Amino acid sequence: RPSPYQASLLQDSVRRYLQLPADQTVLILHAKVAQKSYGNEKRFFCPPPCVYLSGPGWKLKQEQIKARDLGEAGFRVCGYMGLDSMGSSLLETQKLSFEEQPDAKGFSCAKALYISDTDKRKHFRLVLKLFFSNGQEIGTFHSKLIKVISKPSQKKQSLKNTDLCISSGSKVSLFNRLRSQTVSTRYLSVEGGAFIASARQWAAFTLHLADERCARSEFPLREGYIRYGSVIQLVCTATGVTLPPLIIRKVMKQYAMLDVDEPISQLHKCAFQLQGSDHMYLCLSTDKVIQFQASPCPKEANRELLNDGSCWTIISTETVEYTFSESLACVREPVSPVPLIAALQLTGGGDVAMLEVQGEYFHAHLKVWFGDVEAETMYRSPKSLVCVVPDVSAFGSDWRWLRYPITVPLLLIRDDGLIYSSSFTFTYTPEQSCIPGQQVLSDVSQDSDKLLDSIHQEFTRTNFHLFMQS
Repeated sequence: RPSPYQASLLQDSVRRYLQLPADQTVLILHAKVAQKSYGNEKRFFCPPPCVYLSGPGWKLKQEQIKARDLGEAGFRVCGYMGLDSMGSSLLETQKLSFEEQPDAKGFSCAKALYISDTDKRKHFRLVLKLFFSNGQEIGTFHSKLIKVISKPSQKKQSLKNTDLCISSGSKVSLFNRLRSQTVSTRYLSVEGGAFIASARQWAAFTLHLADERCARSEFPLREGYIRYGSVIQLVCTATGVTLPPLIIRKVMKQYAMLDVDEPISQLHKCAFQLQGSDHMYLCLSTDKVIQFQASPCPKEANRELLNDGSCWTIISTETVEYTFSESLACVREPVSPVPLIAALQLTGGGDVAMLEVQGEYFHAHLKVWFGDVEAETMYRSPKSLVCVVPDVSAFGSDWRWLRYPITVPLLLIRDDGLIYSSSFTFTYTPEQSCIPGQQVLSDVSQDSDKLLDSIHQEFTRTNFHLFMQS
């Protein structure tokens, strides 16, 4: 255990971090399925896996390296990406060079990755290794599982095979490939608040199933799997920009099929008709997204003729985000494995409350912190940590007597001071009691007191509640 002096220094560092977080975030964006290549043909992953670097901690770290290396260009971030079966050979991976975007994020993508038919696995992960250009290793990061398919299913999908179906609320990517030429691929994306067709970057969109009987302004969302003929809404996950309500149609030989009602499958060709319009469809023209008016088929009323730009391929996507901060630590080792918190489970209460932190990539050198207070932590497995919930008095003698809940962020901190932040918080709900003769805080309104009284009357001791912030 660290000495009291070291513990005090670490606590002061955590307080400074909480006041001014200098996080470094690695975001990996990739498709949920990948087509297998056969023979000499290389079916590159489409859309290509992308990596985004964000957060003020990157600039701070680069400035530290630049000052130490006397201004040499050793502070640039570079990396390699490959499949998890490739080992450490850089010859089998793709080099990534990061470019700074207008929003100050670093961006790179791996356009030439593929999985061959000699690889018999049904699932795999991508592996990203990041370095500074002076040779200092940053860490190793993994994607989520990717399912291998031989080709898009041409059969009517069954909801029994949910791996290939697309559910409401999931994330998708849309791309268009004119005349089946790889070089002509364009991805639906968002730039400057407008929808564009980009040859370089792609956006993930949350696909919502809507209730078509309600007015457009209400647009309540529904659960379930997306079927052709459904009214849907596409929302950009990064910007929140939304397309108007659309009816998703199946495409066969450049015709939109108006009478098809079956689940949508991965890598299917589809078209998006603007709800309430006169045969208008979402279409690309070079790098612009426009509307195209389809032509009714005179021989078959259930078909409409589209142009190439109105035929999109749909595929589910995944996102995994790793966040850490080296700003307050002299980190010599790689930051990986970066732990990911997925859920919290509370047991007990009062003075014997225990919190189980569930997730991935845990190890014995991690401690759970409630704000700037370290908790006694026990390592259970790579997927589980258990800690004793600190008493509320650890946050100061006055906290125990406050009349409103106290929420603190949950952090994981490595032995060397490396901080891993999370989207989870922990909230203390105080018991209904006060020190005799001590006045209740004057800035709490009378209405607030009534509300708190109604809540506290159900509790005789301090109770705890968990909150997850999106």
